[in-house]
Amino acid sequence: MTLKEQLIEFARDAGFAKVGICRPDSVPETAERLRAFLDLGYHGQMGWMAERTHWRGNAAALWPEARSVIMLAEPYTPQDDPLAVLDQHERGAISVYARNRDYHDIVKKRLKRVGRWLIDAGGGEIKVFVDTAPVMEKPLGAAAGLGWQGKHTNLVSRDLGNWFFLGAIFTTLEIAPDRPGADACGNCRACLDICPTDAFPAPYRLDARRCISYLTIEHDGPVDPALRPLMGNRIYGCDDCLAVCPWNKFAVSAQEQKYHAREDLTAPELDRLARLDDAAFRKMFAGSPIKRTGRGRFVRNVAYAIGNSGSARLRDAARHLAGDADATVAEAGRWALSRLPA
Repeated sequence: MTLKEQLIEFARDAGFAKVGICRPDSVPETAERLRAFLDLGYHGQMGWMAERTHWRGNAAALWPEARSVIMLAEPYTPQDDPLAVLDQHERGAISVYARNRDYHDIVKKRLKRVGRWLIDAGGGEIKVFVDTAPVMEKPLGAAAGLGWQGKHTNLVSRDLGNWFFLGAIFTTLEIAPDRPGADACGNCRACLDICPTDAFPAPYRLDARRCISYLTIEHDGPVDPALRPLMGNRIYGCDDCLAVCPWNKFAVSAQEQKYHAREDLTAPELDRLARLDDAAFRKMFAGSPIKRTGRGRFVRNVAYAIGNSGSARLRDAARHLAGDADATVAEAGRWALSRLPA
């Protein structure tokens, strides 16, 4: 077996479902696309996206000694319909990827294992990345043949659907690259049409300022009142555009048990979440990516969901939040109270 064949075999044994190789300079168009995205202000408050653009837009500049980029996919396919909770108005909808352990830690550990094997087998040097550096993983994943960037801008695979995490190993070794993935979205508009906030100004373009994932996770302070009713009961992230992709019929089950949803995070009661103080929030979300968002931002989202519930039973919860020490949470609580029936 060649080194590449052995690498793919080892990576699959380590838990990755798909492996592809590309050159660091294989996506030169990303610099221009990133510049256009930033010029339009689509990044909102994510100021970090405008930093180190010379690296983010050019993977070859991030580590000039690198000769190959190994892109790996790890499925986190849900075991149930992630859209079903949207009809349970007194409960919160948490994005599938955040219903258990933080994927950054899990994927990075696997990447390091594969990387150590590669050094032992082929020599050279490596650097591993899991959404933790100015690396454009999705364009690189497409260039490495893992799939293509769909109209919702996420990576889609013919044999994995779009429920998978990406990891990258940069190496100084020369490894034969794979063919780039070919777009197979065709005339389908399912992901665009289902978006509650019309966050896609055009196919393959996302205005993060209207995206519920951005609003619930990245956006600090009050959310535009015009967008709040459109958020429904989504309190952390949004899976709508991913969930309706027809290619998910080929999705494979998540093998990692730590990606399987915790029972208390599948459809948590809004009333309970509204009562979380900082200590209880930290305890409940220890080891979860939700913890990094902070109690204030998370409970603000809970208040919006309560306001959208139409449930008089949640008036006490809204009143509780209206008295919160956090000004943004208190304002969200008052907004929620004003929308609930007496």
